[in-house]
Amino acid sequence: MNDTTHNPAGRMAALRARLGGIGFGADYNPDQWPDATRAEDLALMARAGVTVVNLAIFAWARVEPARDAYDFGYFDRVMDDLAAHGITADLATMTAAPPPWLVTEHPEVLPVTADGTVLSPGGRQHFCPSSPIFRDRAARLVEAVATHYRDHPALGLWHVGNEYGCHVAECFCDASAADFRRWLSERYKSVDALNEAWSTDFWSQRYTSFDQVLPPRTAPTYPNPSQQLDFKRFGNDALLACFAAETAILRRITPDVPVTTNFLAGLKSVDMYDWAPAMDVLSLDSYPDPNWEQAHIGAAMSYDVIRCAGGGEPWLLTEQAPSAVNWRARNAAKSPGRMRLWSWQAVAQGADAIMYFQWRQSRGGAEKFHSGMVPHAGPETRVFREVADLGAELARVPELVGTRIRNRVALLTDWHSWWALELDSHPSDAVRHLDRALDHYAPLFDLGVGVDVVHPGADLSDYRLVIVPSLYLLSAEHGDKLSRFVADGGSLVVSFFSGIVDDCDRVHLGGYPGPLREALGVSVEEFWPADAGAVFPVRGPAEPGDVPPTGTGDLWREDVTLKGARVELEFAGAEWAGRPAATVHTHGAGIARYIATRPDAATMRGLIGRACADAGVEPVLPVLPRGVQASIRAGDGYDVLVVLNHTDATHEIDLPDDRRDLLTQDRAITRRITLAPRDVAVLGSLPTEPDTTPAPE
Repeated sequence: MNDTTHNPAGRMAALRARLGGIGFGADYNPDQWPDATRAEDLALMARAGVTVVNLAIFAWARVEPARDAYDFGYFDRVMDDLAAHGITADLATMTAAPPPWLVTEHPEVLPVTADGTVLSPGGRQHFCPSSPIFRDRAARLVEAVATHYRDHPALGLWHVGNEYGCHVAECFCDASAADFRRWLSERYKSVDALNEAWSTDFWSQRYTSFDQVLPPRTAPTYPNPSQQLDFKRFGNDALLACFAAETAILRRITPDVPVTTNFLAGLKSVDMYDWAPAMDVLSLDSYPDPNWEQAHIGAAMSYDVIRCAGGGEPWLLTEQAPSAVNWRARNAAKSPGRMRLWSWQAVAQGADAIMYFQWRQSRGGAEKFHSGMVPHAGPETRVFREVADLGAELARVPELVGTRIRNRVALLTDWHSWWALELDSHPSDAVRHLDRALDHYAPLFDLGVGVDVVHPGADLSDYRLVIVPSLYLLSAEHGDKLSRFVADGGSLVVSFFSGIVDDCDRVHLGGYPGPLREALGVSVEEFWPADAGAVFPVRGPAEPGDVPPTGTGDLWREDVTLKGARVELEFAGAEWAGRPAATVHTHGAGIARYIATRPDAATMRGLIGRACADAGVEPVLPVLPRGVQASIRAGDGYDVLVVLNHTDATHEIDLPDDRRDLLTQDRAITRRITLAPRDVAVLGSLPTEPDTTPAPE
């Protein structure tokens, strides 16, 4: 093999060529079933159009039933069968759950909670990420697996671990404490620098040696917030170190095979932006709740996060539920058509593979009521018919693979701010990161505007509008960057409780919102968080427009002092009458808005709509009914428009140009589509006619 260790694009090009289109499949766990079942599985996979499976994710105990006693016989037969049927294996490193023999011999690998509880085996992820013994045994297993399967024709992708941080995001044992001290020493270099960063003169916490530092274990009252924040960072890095150690082995032995791991949508513990450079392709597990009215909007935001974490490259939906899950208090089934709609939504937002957990619904175990492509009732069921029909549809659009999405609006999000925002001892525990992000993302979704969800350190030069939802932690560097973005002609929207602290969770002095005050033209002295359920009136501008003349706010208020900004929305209650609720300010060549409360949905949509208009941002389609989503994936000289109807009504939609319907057998040309409830249209651009105008003499 050629040394392509630093060539993720080449590895992914080979995988795309191998799959021949959008990947389609599931987690495959044949070891849970009699060998005779596998023949039926392979026949049904052909019927459903399966091209790729996640294999052996929890197979450590079977492959290494005792220390250094490797037995690959079972999975050799499975891999051979997959290869014979043209199915690609996303083969796991099998390290997501240590086997019983390992924790019996070395109980010290088990994770420990902040209160000292040792978590027992019997579930999964029962390992301390900093445990030298766990890392050593995992590395030995990966070396053996990679060496054994390096040349197998079914191998197309490596699946490292599984949903890192889902169950054990951090460990508080002595091994983790030692690793944390090492991490702090590397970060701060001196204990004096740590004392400064952690403000340790508060409550007599000043250290004279790194040896005195512990994880933020259960304490009599609030642990040091800067210590807590750094421990979140350390926990993320400890998990990433486990991933990186396995990946290094895989790239040494199989340099041409791409490497991934599956993130869990909405997971707080693992920073996708931080992990992305270590991966060849990003993968996501997405389980929106069918009972949640905004499930499709929440999922859309997750898809924009992972696409942008990967630099805009296509990503893989490695898990979704064919119907119900098993782990909520009440597990709703997906109504007919919803699984297809939500699958196409992932494709519309950049997915190059659609996969499920899992292929065959388990007969036993904790997830036996989690739906599978093949349900307990067998293949002659609604669920299997729907997934098989989807597999056939996805096979019709190979031109989608590798295409990218280009948006002019960015919404900023940062895991470090998320960790810091949701620590204890804050003005309100109701200000939650994902909720606040969705409050700003949903209006853009309703307006039909495409969004990139990016890190504050990302290049913003291609964006016209940047949205900053309660970005509590904002470094002076990133604050200056946003101010320059506005001064250079960009449009900025910032919401309350942004720019409050620096990287060490220390307050920016001189008035909130810290480094953004000048660009926003406001200053805030005091927060007024609202009681649960409390609402207060707000009043829009006198001139007619998109912002309703009256509305409400809730959750939060700030006493805003104008420093050059003008009022765009004001409070209307007796005590607060006339005080600014939202402002707009010209800074350099651009415009910056500040929102000091949480407006009702209609008012928020109006404010965001005004910001879009000022920035010259247009929706993907000129006229799009509320609840209908459109996205364009562009390739080399062509693009594909995907339109999704998330409503219970039928909509007719005019297109700005002629399009070819890629889901019809004849690929008919149309300029008008009719979308039934939960329907989808996939429309390719027509070839551009060559210019035959004679050149001037």
